[in-house]
Amino acid sequence: QVQLIESGGGLVQAGASLRLSCVASRRTDIIYNMAWFRQAPGNEREFVARIGWISGPTTYGDSVKGRFTISKDNAKNTVFLQMNSQKPEDTAVYYCAADASPVAGTRKQDFHYWGQGTQVTVSS
Repeated sequence: QVQLIESGGGLVQAGASLRLSCVASRRTDIIYNMAWFRQAPGNEREFVARIGWISGPTTYGDSVKGRFTISKDNAKNTVFLQMNSQKPEDTAVYYCAADASPVAGTRKQDFHYWGQGTQVTVSS
């Protein structure tokens, strides 16, 4: 099993920046991809960004392209999400996810391991 713990959420004003962190532990040797999703009240869980755990190719959801950056530090088993130029519509619970399959997907069902989530609120 892979355990994921997110941190870094909070309340920011529109236009500000915030960085989320996700530390993976236990069976990190089985991870192929790490990702961030988000879920606002009443909405489906939305794909935000994905990164290959070893080789590092990245993919972004359309709503965050050019504003958010996903990165990793394998030595610390940590994935980051740098969020710049934030908008009120970025308000959501942000979840870290990991998958143990070499097939890189962007659907929530493609990921088998999830963190508990961290709240991000962007005020206007």
